[in-house]
Amino acid sequence: MDKYKIVIDCMGSDKGTAMMVKGAKLALDKREELEVLLVGCEEEILAACAECGMDMSRCEILAATDVITNYDSPATALFTKPESSLVKALTALSSRDDLYGLVNAGSTGALIAGSMRFLPTAERTRPALAATLPAEKGGFVCLVDTGATIDCGANTLLHFAKLGTEFMRSTYKIESPRVGLLSNGREETKGNKVVKEAHALLAAEASINFVGNIEGTNALSGDCDVLVCDGFAGNQVLKVTEGTARRLITDIVKLAKKTGREDYMVIVKHLMELYDFNSLGGGIILGTAKPVIKAHGASNELSIMNVTDMVLNIAQNKEAFSGRA
Repeated sequence: MDKYKIVIDCMGSDKGTAMMVKGAKLALDKREELEVLLVGCEEEILAACAECGMDMSRCEILAATDVITNYDSPATALFTKPESSLVKALTALSSRDDLYGLVNAGSTGALIAGSMRFLPTAERTRPALAATLPAEKGGFVCLVDTGATIDCGANTLLHFAKLGTEFMRSTYKIESPRVGLLSNGREETKGNKVVKEAHALLAAEASINFVGNIEGTNALSGDCDVLVCDGFAGNQVLKVTEGTARRLITDIVKLAKKTGREDYMVIVKHLMELYDFNSLGGGIILGTAKPVIKAHGASNELSIMNVTDMVLNIAQNKEAFSGRA
């Protein structure tokens, strides 16, 4: 069986090193082909490994003495904090052929900037932050961008469509992913100036299976496999979806307690599995030489397990798709 070693940056998350290590342990228990490189404070990592019973034969540790926080300037910190866990993790990933991807739960800005610096593709394309969300008709919708580029031109939206198409084709094995453009109406005349320009570019692009504009109410309907938008709109779609799901779950729990209908809890469990960020995974940085996923800063060990599993699946599919497997 081929082995795949995934890098896990153990510093920068809201819940600390021990939680990241526990998540790595759960991921190792789930996937026998997985190995991990844990990057961070060596003393804390070793203590956490001992506490959770980590299989050290499948675990390598790379010591780091500094951390990039959300208060640091992302671009500056990459140069001024060379001993940070993120810089060390990205350096290792970029220079070692036995490393296949990275999990990080720290600064999103630093991770995106670092990925551009350390993991450029041959084309040196602009990366995008994507999220895969469950679709009403089954499967997933790749929402891109969700925050990497707030202000986009039409050509950037076309670029995001190509990245999303390649991702859904290689990872989810969709031969011709349907691409939609987020707008305030289905008609091609709807949208602001950038959206209208992007509509024309997408419609003329032979490599894109463009299905037209998609309204916000149908963002997760399954009418498209890739939903393209600027990072501001995409981030709002992501957070409104999470907030609406949380509100819906809370209301169902209140109703179940009020009416004594314990069977409602089956619905709650199902919705939590679908929409809780700890179950969904993380944001995927598209346009990098190796897969990188940003986990939620408040992730628990279950989330880190799922995100690590997600990186492994992407790495394996990327190998197969490129003909290397």
